[in-house]
Amino acid sequence: MRAISVQKNLDWISIVLYILLVSAGWLNIYSASLPLEITSIFDLNQIYGRQLMFVIICIPFIILILSIDAKFYEKYAIIFYIIGLLSILGLFFFGKSVKGQTNWYQIAGFGIQPSEFVKTTTALLLAKYLSDIQDSLSSYKEQIIALAIIGIPTISILQHDTGSAMLFASLIFVLYREGLPSWYLWTGFITIVLFTASLIVIPVYILIAIFVCLGIHFYFNKKINRNPFLYIILGVVMSGFVLSVDYVYDEVLEPHQKDRINVLIGEDINLQKEGYNLNQSKIAIGSGGWTGKGFLEGTQTKGGFVPEQHTDYIFTTVGEEWGFVGASVIVILFVALFFRLLYLTENQKTKFNRVYGYCVVCFLFIHFALNTTMLIGLFPTIGVPLPFFSYGGSSLMAFTLLLFIFLKLDANKINEW
Repeated sequence: MRAISVQKNLDWISIVLYILLVSAGWLNIYSASLPLEITSIFDLNQIYGRQLMFVIICIPFIILILSIDAKFYEKYAIIFYIIGLLSILGLFFFGKSVKGQTNWYQIAGFGIQPSEFVKTTTALLLAKYLSDIQDSLSSYKEQIIALAIIGIPTISILQHDTGSAMLFASLIFVLYREGLPSWYLWTGFITIVLFTASLIVIPVYILIAIFVCLGIHFYFNKKINRNPFLYIILGVVMSGFVLSVDYVYDEVLEPHQKDRINVLIGEDINLQKEGYNLNQSKIAIGSGGWTGKGFLEGTQTKGGFVPEQHTDYIFTTVGEEWGFVGASVIVILFVALFFRLLYLTENQKTKFNRVYGYCVVCFLFIHFALNTTMLIGLFPTIGVPLPFFSYGGSSLMAFTLLLFIFLKLDANKINEW
């Protein structure tokens, strides 16, 4: 009876959207990786064959997730978190280097990327901690612990995969929803703006702008204690940060990280080298026009002009073969999933379910936003897969795990009255 109850209460709208996205993703991977001599779709020597295998494996994987008692995920959240951290630390000893990044385990000929699964373990522990505290992050102790839950895996992953590590920072929006003071967000936003501005504007102009803005804020803001010394200290700190950007850029960042930033700001890029991927991505997407060239008819795709098209650049296949209309349909499917999950999250009966739901939406949305914007040059290329779309067993199974744990929690909420 319990199994029937869970099945009845599952949100089938989210499941249908998931199926549509996974199916569309596989079709585009098939198109992007189709060899000259067409073989069976089950050919494991081909990328599309392996991806189809991952899709099929997800079916019993989903059944397993849904068959486990919902309380299990909350009760053992700390255990999952520790296992996740150990899997990241194990990369130092047993990881395989791929393109300069040691973020994979090689097992039986397949690669496993633990950072993808750590997103789920971090979301579970964050939800568990926030549900256990009485107040909504009202004390600095609570704020520090919550930030540490996010920060520890972020720092650990940063050594292997800068792109994945950046995604964990998005969970600060979840903390903000649960009561984190807004100055944390403002600090992060201003830091990003100052860093970017320091790369394209002469520092002295930025310093002048900083003190002018602080002066205006000091003069007009009458709601806080306007201590001039605090404003001076803040101005000095911000100025010091601006003046340190050049050193960080020249001495700290790796060459490939500098190249990605240069591509973003349009400086010193060679379209045959560091700017090649982005340029070919734009060409492929733009060539699709309104309705696209047709399935399996993309010339940029067939010619192999877009590197790694079946992974991070999979959406270029959509743009070329399905055109603006087809790309819009995929975007609508993603947006529909996000709004559906937000709706379900807001209607949860427990704080654990709600916080975890926001973590799921946050991770999925940030992946979607960064992947699509980096294809058109609005964000540096950092190796962020498109959820349910990009090639990779770790990516597909990790996003499936992330989503269906929430759907299990949502289906169980009727028993939590």
